[in-house]
Amino acid sequence: MNDHISLNHGNGGRQTHELIKKVFVKSFGMTEPLTDSAILEEPGKTFVFTTDSYVVDPIFFPGGNIGKLAVCGTVNDLAVSGALPKYLACSFIIEEGFPMDDLISVTKAMAEEALKAGVKIVTGDTKVVGKGKCDRLFITTSGTGIINKEKEHISTGRQVTSGDKLIINGSLGNHAIAVLGARNNLSFSTPVISDCASLNHLIAGVLEKCGEVHFMRDLTRGGLAGVLNELAEMTGTGISVNERSVPIDEPVRGVCEMLGFDPLYLANEGKVLIVAGKGSEEEILDIIRRDPLGVDSAIIGEITAENRGMVILNTTAGGKRIIDMPSGVQLPRIC
Repeated sequence: MNDHISLNHGNGGRQTHELIKKVFVKSFGMTEPLTDSAILEEPGKTFVFTTDSYVVDPIFFPGGNIGKLAVCGTVNDLAVSGALPKYLACSFIIEEGFPMDDLISVTKAMAEEALKAGVKIVTGDTKVVGKGKCDRLFITTSGTGIINKEKEHISTGRQVTSGDKLIINGSLGNHAIAVLGARNNLSFSTPVISDCASLNHLIAGVLEKCGEVHFMRDLTRGGLAGVLNELAEMTGTGISVNERSVPIDEPVRGVCEMLGFDPLYLANEGKVLIVAGKGSEEEILDIIRRDPLGVDSAIIGEITAENRGMVILNTTAGGKRIIDMPSGVQLPRIC
């Protein structure tokens, strides 16, 4: 491990996982599997807890801002664990000189998204630091929700088995490209809008009607490639993905081809991977497509007994290639 922290440690890929395991897990005595939310048990009740920090640059981008992002990200971390999100706390670190009107816009967006998601922001904290001591505004949100015992397996992948199908609820890479465009004042012939959205209602609709969800994870830092590699390592299974089936909007595909990005590795803020038990995939797909956030959903591959611990892409050219764990950083400060 490096002697100093680099931007690569924040990419959600190989270096992030190395940092977590060799520093935080070792220091805090955490146990694996490591999931986006902790499942905590007290006599007579089980609840889920998560926390996340947001440092996106720029603060405002097509489709959202840092405040909306902070609510959506935390709500989604709870929802993909199989929980019903209930309460959020938020902490603000604000740089001296930050415009008051911008802060009001950010908090208004948070309130609107919390109302839409059906969660309450119930407590928080504010710190102001001197000019140049932070970059305008950083937000940390923590959230808690309740979970039924029969859904506790979802975040761990314990029920994932060969033949399970992989479903995502729409096109990849929109958030990353939208932020990239806003950061660098790029103009696209067709506007690219972030997919930033709270997915808890979509996910609840699936969980209420189908008991064959074996795993879920939202596709944030590290993108689809990062999550699939985590899943392969966590379960010891192989994963096969059909490139032709992965939905990618043409403007995003064009930017990726021009700048050399791989959309499978780009961050999303409104996309979820669902591993569906064999035979339930069409039912789940039908449920998701009834939701506005899932109209472009697709079955993109399956869990296999071959190539254990690896993710294999069946390319449009008819070949195969390994989708490795992300290494390095394509776009820093994307969330």
